[in-house]
Amino acid sequence: MFRKSILVAVVLLGAVWLAGQTQQGPFVGVVTCNMCGARHTMGIKPDSRCVIECVKSDPKKWKYVLLMGDDLYLLSDQQTPEKFAAQKVKVTGTLYEKTKVIEVKKIEPAR
Repeated sequence: MFRKSILVAVVLLGAVWLAGQTQQGPFVGVVTCNMCGARHTMGIKPDSRCVIECVKSDPKKWKYVLLMGDDLYLLSDQQTPEKFAAQKVKVTGTLYEKTKVIEVKKIEPAR
């Protein structure tokens, strides 16, 4: 009985800890790539084309991310962001703070 109580307590503490590591969106930021971030220095214009070209150049290495302030968050959906490249968007989903990944449920233009 005592062991079972300890196990339940450990599981509950783990669940509370994991819940503290996530945040529910929406999140507002700009779709960019992890190569460029906020600065598009490759000389490709406009910025939207730069983002798309960077990701397409090596999709295993360069990914679509959401720029919020100075922070970049990897987007779990790597197809939808292409049409929003270099645009301000609202991403509905879950942010996993430890890994800086947003599990995307929906991406739409920010108003």
